[in-house]
Amino acid sequence: MKKKNDLIRLKVTVWRGLASVLLWGIASSAGAQESPAPSSGHVFGVQVAGGIAQHKVKKIDLGFVWDPGLNWWYIDGWHFSLVGEVHLGYWHAGEGVYHNNVYEFGVTPMVRLIKDSGWIRPYIEAGAGVRVLSHPIITDTYTLSTAFQFSETAGVGAQFGSRQQYAAGVRFQHVSNAGIKEPNPGINFTQLYLQYNF
Repeated sequence: MKKKNDLIRLKVTVWRGLASVLLWGIASSAGAQESPAPSSGHVFGVQVAGGIAQHKVKKIDLGFVWDPGLNWWYIDGWHFSLVGEVHLGYWHAGEGVYHNNVYEFGVTPMVRLIKDSGWIRPYIEAGAGVRVLSHPIITDTYTLSTAFQFSETAGVGAQFGSRQQYAAGVRFQHVSNAGIKEPNPGINFTQLYLQYNF
């Protein structure tokens, strides 16, 4: 019994030691870097996007962007940032038209991993939000079943300019009702966007 208890104590001590070394390494690497000064305030922007999807659906999107300056986890010249977006979209279907005009409203929080400094600051981004469509029937043979939809978005882009007032990128967006009602084929958009920050 004593040997078993000694073995348990040894394992606990080893795991504590490994955890301490890991935490010390993370803390020292984070402390070794100078974090950029936080942004001087909230940044607002306007985004215009165009995209295409299956069934010859084309999309134009107007986005309103809010960057509240929530930045964290500075790693080797990069950091994470949270950005909120509100979107108004227009879809136009080109085949088997039932409702060839669909309007979309949505909200999406986006998380970006962005470069800390430089005239051009590349980033990768991902987010998930909700969408409301004017109607779920896109073509004679293609329906999303519900007007309420979820949206998952991932992309790459870059901020640039003397004040980082411009951004451009490409996004992949999946819109579906998450199985609330069948059929649930979803729709996948590839979008290019331009943004101006005030």
